[in-house]
Amino acid sequence: MSEILVLYYSKGGSVKEMASLIGRGINSVNGVTAKIRTVPDVFPEILSSKSPIPEAGSLYATLEDLQSCAGIALGSPTRFGNMAAPLKYFLDTATTAWLKGSLENKPACVFTSSGSIHGGNESTLLSMQLPLFHLGMIIIGIPYSEPSLSNSISGGTPYGASHVGGEKNNNPITGDEKKICIAQGVRLAEIAKKINSK
Repeated sequence: MSEILVLYYSKGGSVKEMASLIGRGINSVNGVTAKIRTVPDVFPEILSSKSPIPEAGSLYATLEDLQSCAGIALGSPTRFGNMAAPLKYFLDTATTAWLKGSLENKPACVFTSSGSIHGGNESTLLSMQLPLFHLGMIIIGIPYSEPSLSNSISGGTPYGASHVGGEKNNNPITGDEKKICIAQGVRLAEIAKKINSK
């Protein structure tokens, strides 16, 4: 069975919930399973070593998770129109995977959540794709054949699933946003399955 890595960082919980929904879409495709992982916080000064196992939530990703996956869904909250530092830090450590070409020709997609409708969702999604291009991955989005993409009045873009959490992250993920997340997971799994069958 092929494993697709759903790798995310979440502070307010919305991106974590989106990761779960994308995982649900992945798991609905026969022969493919989602491996949901997160990354630890980073700080300007490291005061103590982080435990390799978090106290709660998803396990921390390893470089082996990254290198052995059949595809990847990458998620982060927006940080000034870009991905959050903890996720960027993890990707910055992926030089070995880049040198080996471990991720070349594997499908990838991205997802995000922001505090406002103009909080940088699209620029975050586009900037998150850049390291995936460098790793040789095949970037996929969500086509407009997914009806929720046209119906959504909050999150959702052809570049990847998105959510508008509100100023205090108090907006629940809408029905359309959920459908877009699940559809993105299904599409990623189906493409990974086709690529791996050759």
